[in-house]
Amino acid sequence: MRDHVIAVDVGTGSARAGVVDRNGHLLVRCEHPILLRRPQDERGEHASEDIWRACCHSVRSALAQSGIAPDRIAALAFDATCSLVLRDHDGAPLALDWQDGEAFDTIAWLDHRATAQAEECNRTGHPTLAHSGGSISPEMQMPKLMWLKRHRPDLWDRLGYLFDLSDYLTWRATGSTERSVCTLTSKWNFVAGRASGWQADFLRLIGLDDLVEKGTLPDVAVPVGAPVGRLSAAVAAELGLDETVSVAAGMIDAYAGALGVLGGVAADPHVLHQQTALVGGTSSCIISFASNPQFGKSLWGPYQETVFAGQWLVEAGQSATGALLGHLLRLHSLGGDPTPERHQQVIARVQQLRAIEGSGFAERINILPDFHGNRSPFADPHLTGVISGLTLDASFDGLCRLYWRACVAIALGLRQILETMAESGMHSSVLHLTGGHVKNPLLVELYADVTGCDLVIPDSRDAVLVGTAMNAAAAGGLYKSLTEAGAAMAPSGERIAPNPANRTLYDRDYAKFLTMQRHRVELNGL
Repeated sequence: MRDHVIAVDVGTGSARAGVVDRNGHLLVRCEHPILLRRPQDERGEHASEDIWRACCHSVRSALAQSGIAPDRIAALAFDATCSLVLRDHDGAPLALDWQDGEAFDTIAWLDHRATAQAEECNRTGHPTLAHSGGSISPEMQMPKLMWLKRHRPDLWDRLGYLFDLSDYLTWRATGSTERSVCTLTSKWNFVAGRASGWQADFLRLIGLDDLVEKGTLPDVAVPVGAPVGRLSAAVAAELGLDETVSVAAGMIDAYAGALGVLGGVAADPHVLHQQTALVGGTSSCIISFASNPQFGKSLWGPYQETVFAGQWLVEAGQSATGALLGHLLRLHSLGGDPTPERHQQVIARVQQLRAIEGSGFAERINILPDFHGNRSPFADPHLTGVISGLTLDASFDGLCRLYWRACVAIALGLRQILETMAESGMHSSVLHLTGGHVKNPLLVELYADVTGCDLVIPDSRDAVLVGTAMNAAAAGGLYKSLTEAGAAMAPSGERIAPNPANRTLYDRDYAKFLTMQRHRVELNGL
């Protein structure tokens, strides 16, 4: 009986694979690092062959540790960051550069080399911009493709295939060049539901009229919960599986997390529309759904049926959250390498200091967390962070004060985003948190207290993998639909209510936060 699936999640620094049963239980989770090359501050590159090897290693390890026989695996699904993979006509890597024998052929999601091209897109005033909050981010694919065509014509001339990373992985697994509705609608300015989703007039405006031909891109895409094909014989042997295993359409990693935490309520739109997924890691994604398209400045979307049939997805984001906390550790003389253990040491000391000093702990330090630009609500990649209230304190406790106030700033930014989404018609009373931030008790507490929303923490160790497993289960026929898979496989969770005693404290912090933003505008205008 084929009653299990395999989910693979590719993040910024590693590939994770899990074996999941039809009830949504994550039996085993295995992880393998991937390379990230940073030739310049604003650039990031992966090697797709390295990513594929990491995926295979993780899958084989997870399958072996689970003890589940290969003939019980019904389907496999991938989610990944929205990184851009370049391949030539033969399907071989088309390297931006080489390092230590690896072909770095993938522009990472966090890469901002195409900021000027994103601004050029925005000056066109094309109607498609409404689906990107009025402006396209340099993290999306069109600006990166414009940069590639203009700055690396040698590579553009040799292009045979262009893939979002999760679509590359389904291609490697099956040989199918089908693409996912999830990736194309959210990152490629593709309009689902048309005979051809490509907007030819927009592509002409930005100089990419040859994009579809160059990238071997299809006119229609495959929805989440549907298969793109089955494992090829070679890949089945590589993974220790068989050729009957279905491979689901790929997903953007944050949307897999949203599916993992909201899949259980997706069958009831009224309930779904009052819930928001908060996927917190290096950056943070805030994801809601609506039955009708909801537009708003700095909000990515609305994207039609990007995850659920009949639903429009809207996403907001914070460009640096976990990355900001790690940066502060590196920056401080007593911080060091931002390992999980180091984060926990700082968090433990923060809790001790808060118990000693009370609610006013470190309150004179105020931070704007836009150290990697601002995705929402300002959609400005040029914005920078601000720290106010520093002294000559270079002690470890001084680091802990900075760390705490950065956590507060991240939560204040989330509150501002939720208010922005509410102005566009998306009102949420419940936040579902998944990702690495679940392991940070400071953020968990603050997300509830600062926003005033109930916070739900899923019991699953990895709701992103569970969401990807829901996709696999629907594609593999374990369930008739994605919503049915979501209802059957959704994890239970702990519900945390905000502490009303802290409301006045964080209202005051929020007033300072907004004041600092106004002052930043004034300073930048001088």
